[in-house]
Amino acid sequence: MLELSGVSKSYDGRIILQPTSLTVAPGETVVLIGPSGCGKSTLLRIIVGLVSPDAGTVWLDGEQLTEQTLLRLRSRFGYVLQDGGLFPHLTGRDNVAIMADYLNWDQRRIQTRVAELAHLVRLPLELLARYPTQMSGGQRQRVGIMRALMLDPSVVLLDEPMGALDPLVRADLQQDLKDIFDRLKKVVVMVTHDMGEAGFFADRILLLGEGRVVQAGSLDDFIHRPANDFVRRFITAQRLLTLAGVNP
Repeated sequence: MLELSGVSKSYDGRIILQPTSLTVAPGETVVLIGPSGCGKSTLLRIIVGLVSPDAGTVWLDGEQLTEQTLLRLRSRFGYVLQDGGLFPHLTGRDNVAIMADYLNWDQRRIQTRVAELAHLVRLPLELLARYPTQMSGGQRQRVGIMRALMLDPSVVLLDEPMGALDPLVRADLQQDLKDIFDRLKKVVVMVTHDMGEAGFFADRILLLGEGRVVQAGSLDDFIHRPANDFVRRFITAQRLLTLAGVNP
């Protein structure tokens, strides 16, 4: 269980994230969406401990994320960046295994886990001998997903993981990733700019604006029951009302 209670963040006197609370259960996918600068990526970085909140707390399975617990608890978070976020000087295999190597896992255990994950994300094992620049965007992203799952984390966080992919590759990876989420039953929090993608993945969508949650619910809630004019304009800008046959 992931729990956030009243977390907030400001930079140079500018409020980036207003006090926000959120609970995500194992097997649930929550998608954060909103315009640039609305606080969604900041919220994700607070969850994983890359940014310290000015106020509020983050809890994982009843244990608070603090300076004292951060190093130990961080291994229970998997983090996927746009385009994989891979180290260019390491092969795919070494990118995937970097934390397991750091934790002195037995090499046979690493080899077995890498093979399991390659099968899970449908990536040929031999491709992991390549460097990131020798892979396609979709392949790099699958390697990034493998790396995030390597330590079998409780929570998987994804920051616009498919934003740089072409539509056909993106559609294939979306389906594979949704299948993985359904199979593994982990806490999943994803950031995206695409409401259609949010609707595809999410059990719950949170639309942020000016650092606060403006509306939470299903894609159907946003299309048919927008909370205010901001939500209506955001949905209209995504062309979802036209596609759904709704007159904005």
